[in-house]
Amino acid sequence: MRLYKLFVLLAMGIGVAGRAHADLDATSALEVLKRNDCTKCHSIQKSKNGPSYIKVAKKYKEDPKGEEKLFKHLTTTPKVKLEDGTEEDHKKTDFENPEHLKEFIRWILSL
Repeated sequence: MRLYKLFVLLAMGIGVAGRAHADLDATSALEVLKRNDCTKCHSIQKSKNGPSYIKVAKKYKEDPKGEEKLFKHLTTTPKVKLEDGTEEDHKKTDFENPEHLKEFIRWILSL
């Protein structure tokens, strides 16, 4: 049920984000989120071990290099500080198409 709710929120978010994100459908995004265990630490609205996607959007939305910074963050393994204060290497995502990763980042920034 929880995964279903995430799927619905993700589908709504991608639909609201508009035509610029049309190539990345909700099913593809959800598959990538699940495959990369993103939902283990992140959700759309609530912070878990990592910040919510809305919190990420607030941090990077106004930054002219925000999209570039998030792309680097998701394609390398930087150290991240978790909500409990511990640090670990962030998992590198495995988007098969770099453009889909950029679309996903733009979707996050649109929140």
